[in-house]
Amino acid sequence: MAPKVVIASTLAKFVRPLLLLLLFTAVATNQRASSSKISLNSELSASKHPTYWSSDSGRFAFGFYPEQGGFRVGIWLQTKPNKTVVWTANRDDPPVPADSRLVLRDGDGLVLSSGQIQTAKTLTRVSESVSSASFLDTGNFVLYGFFNTSKRIWESFDFPTDTILAGQDLLNEDVELVSSVSGSNHSSGRFRLIHQFDGNLVLYPVETPTNGDNAYWASDSNALGGEVPQRLSLANNGSLLIVNNYNASDVVFKMSATTNLYSSDVAREELMYRATMDADGFFRLYSHDFASGEYGRSTMVKKWPITEDPCGVKGICGLNSYCGRSSSSAAPAGTGVRSHLCYCPSGFRLADPDNRSGGCVRNFTGKCAGVVTESIDLLENVGWLDNFYSVPSASTQQECASLCLGDPYCEAAYFEEDKCWKQILPLRYGKVVNGTRSATLVKISTCHGSINVTQIVYISEKPSHRRGINSVILGVAISTTLAVALLCLVAAVLVCHRSRTRRRRLLLGGVNIEQGDASLRSFSYTELARATHGFKEELGKGAFGAVYKGLLLPSNTVGREKAIAVKRLEKLVGEGEREFLSEIRSIGRTHHRNLVRLLGVCSEAQTRLLVYDYMSNGSLDQYLFNAAKRRLGWNERVRIALDVARGILYLHEYCEPHIIHCDIKPQNILIDDSWTAKISDFGLAKLLTPDQTKTFTDVRGTRGYLAPEWYKNATVSVKADVYSFGVVLLEIICCRRNLEVDDVPEDEIILSDWVYKCFRTGQLVKILKREEQEEEGEVDKRRLERMVYVALWCIQDEPALRPPIKSVVSMLEGSSEVPLPPIPTS
Repeated sequence: MAPKVVIASTLAKFVRPLLLLLLFTAVATNQRASSSKISLNSELSASKHPTYWSSDSGRFAFGFYPEQGGFRVGIWLQTKPNKTVVWTANRDDPPVPADSRLVLRDGDGLVLSSGQIQTAKTLTRVSESVSSASFLDTGNFVLYGFFNTSKRIWESFDFPTDTILAGQDLLNEDVELVSSVSGSNHSSGRFRLIHQFDGNLVLYPVETPTNGDNAYWASDSNALGGEVPQRLSLANNGSLLIVNNYNASDVVFKMSATTNLYSSDVAREELMYRATMDADGFFRLYSHDFASGEYGRSTMVKKWPITEDPCGVKGICGLNSYCGRSSSSAAPAGTGVRSHLCYCPSGFRLADPDNRSGGCVRNFTGKCAGVVTESIDLLENVGWLDNFYSVPSASTQQECASLCLGDPYCEAAYFEEDKCWKQILPLRYGKVVNGTRSATLVKISTCHGSINVTQIVYISEKPSHRRGINSVILGVAISTTLAVALLCLVAAVLVCHRSRTRRRRLLLGGVNIEQGDASLRSFSYTELARATHGFKEELGKGAFGAVYKGLLLPSNTVGREKAIAVKRLEKLVGEGEREFLSEIRSIGRTHHRNLVRLLGVCSEAQTRLLVYDYMSNGSLDQYLFNAAKRRLGWNERVRIALDVARGILYLHEYCEPHIIHCDIKPQNILIDDSWTAKISDFGLAKLLTPDQTKTFTDVRGTRGYLAPEWYKNATVSVKADVYSFGVVLLEIICCRRNLEVDDVPEDEIILSDWVYKCFRTGQLVKILKREEQEEEGEVDKRRLERMVYVALWCIQDEPALRPPIKSVVSMLEGSSEVPLPPIPTS
């Protein structure tokens, strides 16, 4: 028996530890599996254990991390010596205090609360109740639905901040990556990556229009086409692709419609990839090696743009500053970052002394009790090719400088190869441009407290990035006699005094557009030239002049840019500035949801500019007469007709004094982003000089929409607008112009005659669009009849027969009956 006991005892010594090891492994495995699954009412604390949840592998963490004296909620890689943050919730909110808690609740998902947060804040907006959450090994935090526990109702991958992780796809549907401020501040920074609908992946500074003037890198992947949804995809092996978002069955075509930003065959379990929009404006692909002892060591694999020049990133230096190489040592190896510095030109200082990249502002504030002199400072091989509004011919730098000095709107000029670009502030995207014969000439204003200063125009010489210009101008100025200088000084003082007196009279003489009922803003020409990029993008041109699109930059860092439309008035009546501003103030008092809002005015010298809200959907004529545009449905057209009538009613009866528009037509009816119709150009008719055409004189308006009294030298009343509205109403009903010559039968050329013929024969359905004729029930026949009757009443030759606009609104709304219209007399 003894040998058996010995054998059993020996086996027990080996088997028991083995069983314990297997049991421990099973338990540990179950614990790891459950660690990524998060049940309802699970809680994290900013300062007490647990502060975060780990993914199964332990590479990712989700929870609170310290930043800026508080805590943020985010996702990070557990790299050493410092964690790598890849996602932050509500990144632009201030950090939360140390007593903050994060709880998973069934109704709201993740809820953040603390003693200092009065009401709990939901970090995840969900469409249904939550059953649980999971933190996947891809770094994706997922919430699951209550009724279908496998259905994902929210995931962090759908709301990227500055990083895309391996296995994450971004569709080109308004998704963008925005850089962080810095590695220690993960609020929204200054650069963004946008996957545009044309297929391109593009880098821009934030808060700039998405056009070529502001882009500093593009993937050139637009060959994929913009009609098909596309996605940016980072594969597990590190390949970064842009692919057409076809179904899985379209494998062959899908692969042929792929742009490889980076291809890789390296797929090891210990390697993890991410692509980040970095704080310096570069988009970089990184690998993290989690092999034994590496602790997630980071290596930059690729970057975009490829350039080694940090100054190639637009916006790396703020407004009015320029970028140049730093004399200090380069950044750490492997980061792909090259050192640079931002410089202010002479006459400027840092807007924020603690932030060299925050831009520069003028030293001279515009207030001076003495004499202001202007000079030109030369910055050789420095250029800001932005905000230019004129390109005059100039053969030398001296000539370019003189042209800028002689132009009150010119604040800088860029000269290169016999060309001179006049510019206005702010200057953007400045950088040192080596290897070219170019220079920027910056106008500097200096205040002299004593009036006994000779006003000298000169070009200064600076040691850094500058070289002297021919000293002829300086020599001539110095050699000028004291008498001539004194005369110039006296003239300058008189002009200054006259300008101040005139402005004071304008502001205090009852036409201050900054105060009172008007609440209009007074713009300078420089502001509007800057906002429109030198009046570059023309939206259209009408009787009063051209209209340009612009963007007003925010007055502080919190606000966002505002789209505006700037109308440059032409052919004005020869009235003085006071009379003009009085009329504009009257227009500015009109406030109605169906009138385009006037925001402000610029009145300098002979320049007259009006600033309006920008109407994103353009004018009504585009949708009525342009087959390439989306055609408006019947109910939309009915609503728009009522919008226009109510706008005219406000002008005719509720404005004081009453306003006759004089040019009601589809081109002057604009559509905002909520598809509300708004009348534009109201109140401007009396400012316009009479059109001296070959046939008619003293006619204001557009042929085809003009009432007959315009041609008879008869008194024009509000009934002229009623006539024009009647014509527009017929065009809205029929989706065609009042006069069509091409591709219509002879008896349908004049719309009003054809409509009356259809009315008389009981065939009104013929005037509708073909598809509306074919779709039974699409058009309310009784409303169609009512609208046609109203239109025929409005276009009567005799003004007395036309109903007032108040009755027109009432009849269109259906609150009053519409009698049968008489036979038109024309």
